[in-house]
Amino acid sequence: MRVVPLILLVLLVFAPSAVAASPRVAALQVALRHHGVYSGTVDGVSGPGTAAAVRRFQARRGLSADGVVGPRTRRAFGALGRHPIGSRPLRSGQRGWDVAALQFALGVKGFACGPVDGDFGPRVTAAVQRLQRYAGLRADGVAGPATMAVVHRPPPATPPLRAPINAPVGDRYGPRGNGFHAGLDFPAPSGATVRSAAPGRVTFASFASGWGLVVTVDHGGFKTRYAHLSRATVAVGESVSAGERVGLVGATGVATGPHLHFEVVVRGANVNPAHGL
Repeated sequence: MRVVPLILLVLLVFAPSAVAASPRVAALQVALRHHGVYSGTVDGVSGPGTAAAVRRFQARRGLSADGVVGPRTRRAFGALGRHPIGSRPLRSGQRGWDVAALQFALGVKGFACGPVDGDFGPRVTAAVQRLQRYAGLRADGVAGPATMAVVHRPPPATPPLRAPINAPVGDRYGPRGNGFHAGLDFPAPSGATVRSAAPGRVTFASFASGWGLVVTVDHGGFKTRYAHLSRATVAVGESVSAGERVGLVGATGVATGPHLHFEVVVRGANVNPAHGL
């Protein structure tokens, strides 16, 4: 069997964009993190850090440190190197290279499922079910061919938005550590004004696990979410206009400091808010 260098494999499978985030590279990064040779973000981008980690792993295992992820290197990864992508339906309780790729692809699609670690647990099942409902499929939590076809479609477009706060962006949308950040973070002083990004109706204004005090606005076709607030200035059922105040910045829930966490959800799928601002 001819060994194909990893970067060439990415080009073949994900052309024409050589720098596009690849679930295959993400699965490799998960395996490397598991074996303690890679501490970077699971971002699906093959760069110098990932290549160096492959060589470190190979050297530690007595393999030729050529940076090529061939069959011997995959076997050395153990469980996280097994099961090529698309080789089996994926379901709860499974573990492997293909599961890690699925987890990453779900995050990119807008259905983040917790840590990208190669283990198909309850959060992955819930994310697959959300995706299936989004696509009109039976929500059985099993990622078979029909579900995987949806996973690999482009995510929905971000609608036009008004900036929800007068503050610079801190953490951006996308991979973070071995997880996926599903919104934009705007560091700002406690009490700073948070405004609705579009006209709509308030459907939630209360506390939620992790997010602290949250306001959700339904705009018809998409929703926006404003989290970690110190105070909500609207109530469920109220109509709001674009730019109208909905709350004040805080640090409620899981937060390292005062900031606004802002999400946009289109038909159940998170999308990158920055594309609409």
